[in-house]
Amino acid sequence: MRRVSTDMPNNDAQYYLRRQEEGLSNIQSKITSQRRIRELRDDPLAAAHAVRYESYLARLERFETNTYYAREHYNVAEGNLRQANDILQRIRELAVQGSNGVYTREDLRYMAVETNELLKELVAISNTLGPDGKQLFAGDRVFTEPFRTVEGPVQGGGESMVVRVEYRGAGPSRRAELSDGAYAALDIGGGEAFWAEKMQVFSTFDASGYRATEDGAFSVDGREIAVKSGDTLHAIVAKINESAAPVKASVDPESRGLVLEGTNAHLIRLEDLGDSRVLQDLGIIVAGSAPGAPNWNSAARISGGSAFDMVIRLRDALFRGDQEFAGSQGIGGIDLALGNMASRLTELGSRHERAEAAWSRLNQEIPAVSASLSREAGLNLATAATDLAMMDTAHRAALQTAAKVIQPTLLDFLR
Repeated sequence: MRRVSTDMPNNDAQYYLRRQEEGLSNIQSKITSQRRIRELRDDPLAAAHAVRYESYLARLERFETNTYYAREHYNVAEGNLRQANDILQRIRELAVQGSNGVYTREDLRYMAVETNELLKELVAISNTLGPDGKQLFAGDRVFTEPFRTVEGPVQGGGESMVVRVEYRGAGPSRRAELSDGAYAALDIGGGEAFWAEKMQVFSTFDASGYRATEDGAFSVDGREIAVKSGDTLHAIVAKINESAAPVKASVDPESRGLVLEGTNAHLIRLEDLGDSRVLQDLGIIVAGSAPGAPNWNSAARISGGSAFDMVIRLRDALFRGDQEFAGSQGIGGIDLALGNMASRLTELGSRHERAEAAWSRLNQEIPAVSASLSREAGLNLATAATDLAMMDTAHRAALQTAAKVIQPTLLDFLR
């Protein structure tokens, strides 16, 4: 027969009281965190599902943030392009007025002065900063102004005026991930939005016997094109035409050199990548210029101007009193700039619509995934509160019972 000592009731009471306190602690922790799974052993299957839901929900929230930023970025860029479009419209009105033959030479000069001021504002818009302090039309080179003005004397002008607007280069468009593996371009570069004519680049280098001596690569408007050792000029032309770059390549039948022509109005950006010298060897570009900036070979023939070039030509014609030029080439150049601007605004609008659609989809999907996560790992507060009250009552009753049962102490035996 087992001897019952005075320690056994005390040890048993402490053991079961600790178990009750542990249960109370667990249910209190679950109520605080509002999760019914504190450890994997609580519900292994639900815990595995909850981890996947949490990971997917975190990605969706990241996509939602990207979509919100893209929408705001498109809104700001569109607002600036609309201002630029309004300025070009006003310049066109001046061109029409200056070409109808009813104004004096002095009146034309006043129009030229106004055109010059509008040109400065157009440059300011092209170099504008977004709400985040970054350049809107500089691609991923967000701290570099895309355009720089050069001032000097103008025939008929009484002061130093803008004689040239230099393109300083911009990086490739930044991208925002709107869903898994689906990206949207954020930027429209200055060499795209503020251009007027389709560019053409003619190399005067006879490349009929050209062969690449080693593997390399070059980029056309940010699209990388790989070159293999032994590739000929015709192979390079084919690779350019097969790429996604808005440029068509051909071989000049007279000079037998490479010819590049934009499929729309934009500045063609060319760059040899790494140690490659393909475009340099073909007489198109030279080394040493900033990435993204014009780096044409001095022997290459370049055609195709920007919106600023069109405005400068019109302004100079007004200063000269050349109404015929203003009414023909002047208006024609501004129309080209306006046409390209309208195309870029349409492109921005399409991107904005896509971002809106992604935003709506994400705002429907996030609550659905959150509900699934709550169903797997969430805590029913009503049930938890009831369990806590029952466990607290049982714990109090156990304490009262233990206090009555375990009354003798050492002092009781020493009496």
